[in-house]
Amino acid sequence: MSYAVPSDGKPSDPALLTLHGVRVLGGPSTERIAKRFTLPVDDVREYLLDAQAYGWVSRYDFFGETWSLTERGKAENERQLAAELDAMGGRAAVTEAHQRFRPLNRRHGVACTDWQLRPTRWDRHAANDHDDPVWDAKVLVELEAVDQELTALNTALAGVLSRFAGYAHRHHEALTRVRHGRNEWLDAPDRDSCQLVWIQFHEDLLATLGIPRGSDA
Repeated sequence: MSYAVPSDGKPSDPALLTLHGVRVLGGPSTERIAKRFTLPVDDVREYLLDAQAYGWVSRYDFFGETWSLTERGKAENERQLAAELDAMGGRAAVTEAHQRFRPLNRRHGVACTDWQLRPTRWDRHAANDHDDPVWDAKVLVELEAVDQELTALNTALAGVLSRFAGYAHRHHEALTRVRHGRNEWLDAPDRDSCQLVWIQFHEDLLATLGIPRGSDA
C-alpha cells in the first residue's frame, strides 16, 4: 500500500523527492522513501547513490541500509525546494498554510501531552494510565477536531504541491486505531503514529519555506 493519495498539485522531480524524503522521514531506508512517494525502489537507490557522491547523504548499515542528510545535503534540499516553490508560484499559498498550521500545532502538542500525562493531586507529571475514560474521551475529541482541520489544510497544500498528499490520511488512520484501543498509535516512534506523522508534516512545511525548526513556536 502506498502512502500517497491523489492530488491536483504540481508533481515534484523524483530526485528532489528522494533527497527530501531522507530529511522528512528521518533516517529512512530506500524502500521507505520509495513507498512514501510511490517511486520505483531501484530509481530511489540510484538517486541516493548520486546524492551520496555529491556529499549530500550518508549511508548507514547498523540496522539495515538507512540514509541521513549531511549539512550540505540539508542546504541543497532547501535550495531545491525553494527553487521549486518559486518556479510554480506557490510560496504565498504554502506560507498561508503554515500560518494556519501554527495554532493547530500547539493544540496537537497539548492534546498529545494530555494523552501521555494525567496530573494528580500528588504528581502533576503522572503518566496517564488510561483508567479515566472521561479524561481520554476529552483528549480524543480535541485530537479529532484537530484531525479534521488538518485534512482541510492538507487538501489545500496538496492542491499546490502533490508531495504534500497523504499526511492527513495517515494521521486519520492512526487516530482511528487509537480510538479503537490501539493506544500505541498515538505516539509510537516505530510506526506512522499520530505524533510521528505530525512531526513529518511540520518538518515538510519548515523545509519547504526554509524556516529553522523551533523558530515558529
